[in-house]
Amino acid sequence: MKLQSISTTTAIQASLPKHDLKGQSLAVIGLGKSGLAAVRLALARGASVLAIDQNETLDPFERNPLFEKHNNVKTILGHFDNNLLKDVDTVVVSPGVPPEAYSLSSLLQLCFQYAPKILAVTGTNGKSTVATFAGQVAVVEVSSYQLEIAHKYFSPSVAVILNLTPDHLERHKTMENYALTKCRILSHMSNSKMGILPLGNQHLNDAVRSSANDFNLAWIGAFPGVRINLEAKVASFRIPAVQGFSELQLSALKTIGTHNYHNAAVAALSVIGLDIGIDAEAISSTIGKLKVPPHRMEIVHTDNHGVIWVDDSKATNIEATYTGLMGLKGQKSVILLGGVAKIRQGSSGFERLLEHLICHRGIVTFGYSGMMIQKTLATNGLSIPCIRATNLEDAVKQARSMTTSGDAIVLSPGCASFDEFKNFEHRGRVFRELALSSE
Repeated sequence: MKLQSISTTTAIQASLPKHDLKGQSLAVIGLGKSGLAAVRLALARGASVLAIDQNETLDPFERNPLFEKHNNVKTILGHFDNNLLKDVDTVVVSPGVPPEAYSLSSLLQLCFQYAPKILAVTGTNGKSTVATFAGQVAVVEVSSYQLEIAHKYFSPSVAVILNLTPDHLERHKTMENYALTKCRILSHMSNSKMGILPLGNQHLNDAVRSSANDFNLAWIGAFPGVRINLEAKVASFRIPAVQGFSELQLSALKTIGTHNYHNAAVAALSVIGLDIGIDAEAISSTIGKLKVPPHRMEIVHTDNHGVIWVDDSKATNIEATYTGLMGLKGQKSVILLGGVAKIRQGSSGFERLLEHLICHRGIVTFGYSGMMIQKTLATNGLSIPCIRATNLEDAVKQARSMTTSGDAIVLSPGCASFDEFKNFEHRGRVFRELALSSE
């Protein structure tokens, strides 16, 4: 039996031969969005599928119109029995599934023996953007939940830890534990393989030292590694154990937010480090074609009044919103903050945004935590207009009345979306619809 992570299975499929799965059985554990995608892929490849989730309220896939043409899928909801997995060939575990919830400790084998060169990316924020920018290689976006599973054969050629900020602490309890989990991405790397870390994060530095292997270490912000000159929009590279120095001009990047220059530079360092014949010169021709993933500082509309609409709905925590705001230097904006705030040690953390909010046109708070956010900002000395709206639609209406030509309306909520929406993607789509109907 093989145990695989969904992100890995889907990410490397384009780089491996497409094997016919007819006659093979596959179990998918966790039937959220990722699990649904895994089931559809397996069925399309001819496998028979056992779909498993402890949530008894889900509808069985046998009743789902997406699978009406398939008679080789069986859904098991509620109580989970490990004996169900005895006869399957492969087990696929969804990213958010805790291994202990399904007693998977006896199954922890990952099938990377025959994988191509892999670039693995993790971090609290920015994973999807860097993985997207890295593009046409085998890219694995890895969550801390997936890293809790033992990775006996997972030894990427290049592994990146973008950052580490307080998130998922309801699961990891401490930043030390969170850092140790993230650093598992490096645990089986050796020889010429390259690990990339952000400069100056003490938690990560300590975690790497406690489990150091003999791999090449590179830094985001120092050599060997990459340095980014934001004023000149130039990234400079020195690859560990390789002689030479190269530069990449980033000015052709067509995205909003200076943090995306960092993301593009790290993606470039990662691809160069794979040693697959792609250098900075080759990458330079693609910079102008890079696009951010949906809902990450994505420009969704420029209306007839010259107002730019920016969807950063993926910013579900303070750290992501902080990063987005840092990237808006020189762009007057109305910022939309709201949803369900994450409270840690009695604080929502919104006071940390003040230094990057005061240069903007105004703020509109909305949703379940809207009043709390407004009070937090006011208590801490906010000096620009801050209006409270009931929901996102009302927030957009209020924001529109505050803007002038050349301004931006930026949805970067700093909160979860579940008070009003199914998920951050749903919230982003509604924002886009409201932007397009703003004329």
